[in-house]
Amino acid sequence: MAFAVQAGVLRFGEFKTKAGRLSPYFFNAGLFDDGAKLGRLGQFYARRLLASGAAPAYDLLFGPAYKGITLAAAIAIELDRLGHNLPYAYNRKEAKDHGEGGTLVGAPMRGRVLIVDDVISAGTSVRESVAMIKAAGATPAGVCIALDRQEKASEGGVDAAHSAVQYVRAELGLQVDAIATLDDLLLYLSEQQDPALTAYLGPVRAYRERYGVAA
Repeated sequence: MAFAVQAGVLRFGEFKTKAGRLSPYFFNAGLFDDGAKLGRLGQFYARRLLASGAAPAYDLLFGPAYKGITLAAAIAIELDRLGHNLPYAYNRKEAKDHGEGGTLVGAPMRGRVLIVDDVISAGTSVRESVAMIKAAGATPAGVCIALDRQEKASEGGVDAAHSAVQYVRAELGLQVDAIATLDDLLLYLSEQQDPALTAYLGPVRAYRERYGVAA
């Protein structure tokens, strides 16, 4: 959490979500926008995967366009540095009709595939990735994200009593690993001495109580 705040990726204030909710915090992974930030983010992903025992269980990393593309590359580099060299692939939004053609770029789809992304908002991106992976003859086996908002879903056909992450686990049967959760954010804020940060503990807690789901 400290890294995300220092990098300006995690911000506090009043932000409108896709669901029309007013959130007291906003996580924008697109702001991991230089080599140092992206490299460190790759470290956090890789460590999470290794800590959960997930990394050795996969044969390929898949990064859905667009944010997942750089994430997959960064994670692959860090995993290799830690002794686990995995190939990676990603998709284009539009099919290419020349050269190698198609919508998939990178290593061939094979074996058990890990989908990497920043967050899961409604499960739509994961469902699309699952369809692409299966169509290519591989097996979608898990998902790794930076932040689990632990928030009730309100779109994409997900039961409103559950989060999009819970939907992916229960309905798609995929393991989901997250570097951090909304509960981690609350703990981080509760431990701060800076009034500029502690001022948001109440609003974030109230948001969790209103829109949150059980961990």
